[in-house]
Amino acid sequence: MKKLLFFIPLIAFIALGVVFYQQLGKDTEYMPSALVGQPMPEFKLVDMASDSVVSNEAMPDEPYLLNFWATWCPSCSAEHAYLGELAEQGVNIVGIDYKDETPAAKQWLVERGNPYSLVLLDEMGKFGVDMGITGAPETFVVSATGEILYRHQGVVNEEVWQTLKEYMQ
Repeated sequence: MKKLLFFIPLIAFIALGVVFYQQLGKDTEYMPSALVGQPMPEFKLVDMASDSVVSNEAMPDEPYLLNFWATWCPSCSAEHAYLGELAEQGVNIVGIDYKDETPAAKQWLVERGNPYSLVLLDEMGKFGVDMGITGAPETFVVSATGEILYRHQGVVNEEVWQTLKEYMQ
């Protein structure tokens, strides 16, 4: 029986090695979402431009990017110029100003340009929770019918856009 006890650490080490080996080569940036393949959750948010309450019906009738951003988010600053380039190329982007002060957000868009076809205010973060976001920036590809096709956590740049645009077709 005592000899068997000497093999327990070896067996544990081998089992741990197998687990680590299975994780090699996996994308550590990938964040799955339970909403992929599901319709976007129902919402009622304020449109920054008109100060009116809008719902899912206000969303575009074509595939679009849904981008959660905030003025307090350094990564959002980093991706903003690239979102502007995408908007100039005709990519429809809906912005969700996440847990932010509305005056600061309006000023931020005036100073940096507004790449969004629609900006909705999620001041309390409830819609962000419904969408399962962990922070800003996060971007979703949404189909013309309102189905969530893909989720990306982090900055949208040229490399990320190559993946996102595949889902928009």
